[in-house]
Amino acid sequence: MATAMPHGSPQFPTISSSIEASTPEKMDASLQVLQAHKNDWVAVSVQERISMIEGLIQDIATIAPRWVAACCRAKGIHNDPDFEGEEWAMGPFALLKNLRQLHQSLNDIAKHGHPLIPGPLTIREDGQVVVQVFPQTGYDRLFFPGVTAEVWQQPGVTDATLAQSQGVIYQDRAHAGKVCLVLGAGNVSSIGPADVFYKLFVEDQVVILKMNPVNAYLGPLLETCLRKLIERGFLRLAYGGAEEGAYLCQHPAVDEIHITGSDKTFDAIVFGSGTEGAARKAANTPVLQKPVTGELGNVSPVIVVPGPWSARDLAYQAEHLASSLTTNAGFNCNATRVIITSALWTKREALLQQLQSVLSKVPPRSAFYPGARQRQKLFVAAHPEALQIGQANERELPWTLITGVDPARTEDICFTTEAFCGVFAETALEASDTIEYIDRAVAFANTQIWGSLSVTLIVHPSSLKDPRIAAAVERAIVNLRYGTIGVNYWAAAGYIMGVTPWGAYPGHTLNDIQSGNGVVHNTLMFSQPQKAVIRAPFRSTPTPAWFVTQGKLASKVFPKLVEVERDPTAGKISGVLWSALTGL
Repeated sequence: MATAMPHGSPQFPTISSSIEASTPEKMDASLQVLQAHKNDWVAVSVQERISMIEGLIQDIATIAPRWVAACCRAKGIHNDPDFEGEEWAMGPFALLKNLRQLHQSLNDIAKHGHPLIPGPLTIREDGQVVVQVFPQTGYDRLFFPGVTAEVWQQPGVTDATLAQSQGVIYQDRAHAGKVCLVLGAGNVSSIGPADVFYKLFVEDQVVILKMNPVNAYLGPLLETCLRKLIERGFLRLAYGGAEEGAYLCQHPAVDEIHITGSDKTFDAIVFGSGTEGAARKAANTPVLQKPVTGELGNVSPVIVVPGPWSARDLAYQAEHLASSLTTNAGFNCNATRVIITSALWTKREALLQQLQSVLSKVPPRSAFYPGARQRQKLFVAAHPEALQIGQANERELPWTLITGVDPARTEDICFTTEAFCGVFAETALEASDTIEYIDRAVAFANTQIWGSLSVTLIVHPSSLKDPRIAAAVERAIVNLRYGTIGVNYWAAAGYIMGVTPWGAYPGHTLNDIQSGNGVVHNTLMFSQPQKAVIRAPFRSTPTPAWFVTQGKLASKVFPKLVEVERDPTAGKISGVLWSALTGL
């Protein structure tokens, strides 16, 4: 058997970009500008920030078609409308939704002193505060029917202190400014700019954004649509690879760092590399003495609760599961990596067969992210029985499904290592009944699967009619130690929603960082969130546009949603609904 990669997310190969790397002199000059303007940013009034966001929304929406076209060319999907909708959804739409919500929060701060929560507040029996944050608007209800999201606050936050924990930087304007280095990810185009907006509008930090070489081609477009921030010295972009990133991390003009990427990169930043870095990590003695936060990936599980699923249920959830792997060709930190099932469930094999059927209809995708071929080979070497669906060629990889992984093999690569390509696995747990299975699945996800970013739980409404199962599901939501929990909805939706905090479950230490520390998005500006919980119908009607089987629909709906976020008029909203219902 092949040796597995170390636990965690992969160390991605070094690549070069067609855009020339920033010189030390240019990076020095950029940081000098940011240092000179960091306190100017703190002094920018709430009303002026509101106006600034309004301008950013218009500029991003205007450039959105060019943005999407660039991503499609880079990912090899420019001739396939089945996948173009993904780039609209993960790029301009996600970013504009984020900005629109920040705009609302700043308006609330101007009027009320803190962002207003759109849904009810409840207090659990143990005193934990839970607030419903989605839907925020009427058109959220129309576009995401039946979908809600809650933010569970960390213990210690009370209903009396909740408002004081929101938008903390706006409650005391006497603090000094800071310069933050954002190390952007290369897989999803909205990640870098969304992280920039969080640092600016929620944490009061000016930013130097170093583009990842994988998507550095977006840099000139970002420099165009974010020029309102650049012209005033609140934002600078830098280019290059590991050498330029290390230079910026160690630069005395950088006060804080945020990274979206690999835990290996995080460790190298904090502790250094090689044997000396490993020794420092073991001793928990960081070489870098400045705050570092990160969103660092996950072996993301899906817990399937056994139930009386019909043939239509099996078909729908197979599409759901396939979509959670194939979106963005599997290059997502929140892609489904391990499906947990019950060994006694009579529908298990039927679900797996249906999943294979759906995957067989999804064309293989370009393996655009570095190292994908090598990572896929590692998993297949460890599991020669893996089912490879679709033909591999020099550009594309097959979808790879590994079923029946022994849950007792705690060091199996499927449980310990993020594939970050089109690979996922299934494991079946023994249990005497559904109640025991749910409890065992939660314990397995918490202790045997690497990371804590996101988890999805799928449960049939008929199952929830049994009070014991309903109680076990709620107990699972309480006990799952993940930053985002999706119930009947892929937890990755939390990234798109924007209003929910996005990041690891709190508590990871620097020398055991796993999925990271800190959060982004979080447009209601909670300072002490614990986790987000998304709830949805078992089967949504109409079928969500982001399902892989709805590709042509997504390419029609998401460009219109971008226009809604630019200017949410009744006519534009009606146009989206018409497309969603008719496919036109």
